Amino acid sequence: MREISLDRLRTLVVIADLGSFAEAARALNLAPPTVSLHIADLEARVGGALLSRARGRVLPTAIGETLVERARRLLLDAQQALEDVQRQVQGLAGRVRLGASTGAIAQLLPQALEALGQRHPGIDVQVAVLTSQETLRQLTAGSLDIGLIALPQLPVKGVQIQPWRRDPVMAFLPAAWEVPDVVTPAWLAARPLILNDSTTRLSRLTAEWFAGDGQQPVPRIHVNYNDAIKSLVAAGYGATLLPHEADTPLTDARMVMRSLQPPLSRQLGIVHRAGEVEQATWHVLEVLWALRVE
Repeated sequence: MREISLDRLRTLVVIADLGSFAEAARALNLAPPTVSLHIADLEARVGGALLSRARGRVLPTAIGETLVERARRLLLDAQQALEDVQRQVQGLAGRVRLGASTGAIAQLLPQALEALGQRHPGIDVQVAVLTSQETLRQLTAGSLDIGLIALPQLPVKGVQIQPWRRDPVMAFLPAAWEVPDVVTPAWLAARPLILNDSTTRLSRLTAEWFAGDGQQPVPRIHVNYNDAIKSLVAAGYGATLLPHEADTPLTDARMVMRSLQPPLSRQLGIVHRAGEVEQATWHVLEVLWALRVE
């Protein structure tokens, strides 16, 4: 069955408002026969008269009143949908889907989202907690627009990967411990440890750092949530290795931070689908790039 044309519904509404076929034709910039054709087509579809004449004025019938009421809502919804899409095309509104690890979400994303809210309050960023591999898979599948991932990564077809930040990995230790000025693999391996599990890039980085000195420590616990790890460190449960963003303060006095020897760093990248980027997605990329660290 053919759908009812919005143009024909608009014609019906304008006739109902103006009370005249001729006035409606002028208002819609249509030829009078075209206006008559629109109404005839609608009446054929519904199987009854939609308009009647009374005292020289065209008025809706009871059936016509019902259709006019529904038509007003449909036309308003169509106009709203068009305006919403136009705002999204212009980058004034829209939804952007972003995937990142818990560490990036907790330490870096809030700054970007605050800046975005000030510049483009109509953009809604939906955040998913994902590993780097899950982020790449969902980008490829089209269910994400942007990802924050650990580097390096193998090239992925249809996905653009760019270096974003390189942050030092530091030792976080209970303040009650006697700690050296610089932490080495041998010194740290002899202490209770709280580390990420083997599914994360950080776990592989720290394992390589220990192995470079012939160390293979077994941690007391594996936890993949950085804030939870820091809480355990502050409680004296063990030490850990985590990236430290330069603008992130160490607020818990029960915990101290030390540099590593040899130094270690964690690199993050920004990924998005290759090709033309929607304006809303571009605005999110802009605030993320403002946090770039070489």
